[in-house]
Amino acid sequence: MTATGLPMEVPAEGLPTRVRIHEVGARDGLQNEQTVVPTEIKAEFIHRLAAAGLPLVEATSFVHPKWVPQLADAEQLFPQLADLDPHRLPVLVPNERGLDRALALGARRIAVFGSATESFAQANLNRTVDAALAMFAPVIARAKDAGVHVRGYLSMCFGDPWEGPVPVAQTVRVCRELLDLGCDELSLGDTIGVATPGHVQQLLAALNEAGVPTSRLGVHFHDTYGQALANTFAALQHGVTTIDASAGGLGGCPYAKSATGNLATEDLVWMLHGLGIETGVDLDRLTATSVWMAEALGRPSPSRTLRALSHKE
Repeated sequence: MTATGLPMEVPAEGLPTRVRIHEVGARDGLQNEQTVVPTEIKAEFIHRLAAAGLPLVEATSFVHPKWVPQLADAEQLFPQLADLDPHRLPVLVPNERGLDRALALGARRIAVFGSATESFAQANLNRTVDAALAMFAPVIARAKDAGVHVRGYLSMCFGDPWEGPVPVAQTVRVCRELLDLGCDELSLGDTIGVATPGHVQQLLAALNEAGVPTSRLGVHFHDTYGQALANTFAALQHGVTTIDASAGGLGGCPYAKSATGNLATEDLVWMLHGLGIETGVDLDRLTATSVWMAEALGRPSPSRTLRALSHKE
């Protein structure tokens, strides 16, 4: 449990007053598990995360079960979340078939997932960057026609395990294409966790120069080199108010073997609350949820905040 009065609130100048956390543990986190988590456990996890005050809890993926067997139960899971507002439950869709499945279940927020690099586009989507964009075009158009919010994930924005450093202009070009296709927002992914704060600010500035407003950008950091919070702070300084995180630090990427866990939601909330930034998240309830999930998975969480608070109980 959080000690009374901790973390002490000490605001820093020039930062947002409120941040929206986009929780990805139930989708991006669980898809990287070696074993399949029962549908009932997933549903309980999502309900607990929502009850902890997380405004968006990414629920599942409508990718073909062959590619992500851990999320093959999307049709069984989504109806178990019927008591939650579907606008709070984003889902991933890879193509029009995935969109059909999501819309049939009443999904109101979808996401497509592209790549800034050719190597990862081939590994993850088995096609070129431009071919992937062409595949997304009808998905985005149909979703928008149905009044559905569309997020565009972009992987490998800062570095690629095969290609190395990714030129900023290359990432900006694909971001611009996704927005032009109709995405409402973009999530900039540091898929293998190689970004550093200066790189983050350089990319955000370049996107602004290309006509992409900060208000339409979110960031998605992995903590491979321990840089996730530092990179988040750099994004906050630039005015970013949407931060992706995963309860308990669950997840990685099954197609990028060097990608370790996502930024832990507990670590993010601890920092944000210390900065006096509102999140709407109850840290005690979030911590209890992540402890429960770690027990269900049979292993400890990598989140430092979770471990520190758990030891105080």
